[in-house]
Amino acid sequence: MDGKRKIGDYYEGVAARYLGSHGVRILARNVYNRGGEIDLIGQDGTTLVFFEVRYRRAGSLVGAAESITWRKQQRLIQAARFYLHRHQLSNTDSRIDVIAIGPGSLKKYRVQWLKNALQAG
Repeated sequence: MDGKRKIGDYYEGVAARYLGSHGVRILARNVYNRGGEIDLIGQDGTTLVFFEVRYRRAGSLVGAAESITWRKQQRLIQAARFYLHRHQLSNTDSRIDVIAIGPGSLKKYRVQWLKNALQAG
């Protein structure tokens, strides 16, 4: 496993624990489909949530949330739509959230949960 993947797995675990502590039930991790990859899929109340986890270390030129390009946004939306269609969940309440993780002041990192960050239409 390369270093980037190992770091990604670590921070996806951080995000999953954070979300769990906020009442989200994680249903799946690293879901690949024709549309792209979905880092985490969870249940927040009655809503199915697709999570994009982004990490940026200290000194990065842009923050974690700002690092999601327009192209990446389109791939996330396509992956979420494909997942909903494939699992016959088109009428299910769903949204795409971003978990942005960056350096913290007192803690090792700061987690920011951006709900409904992208619109899947």
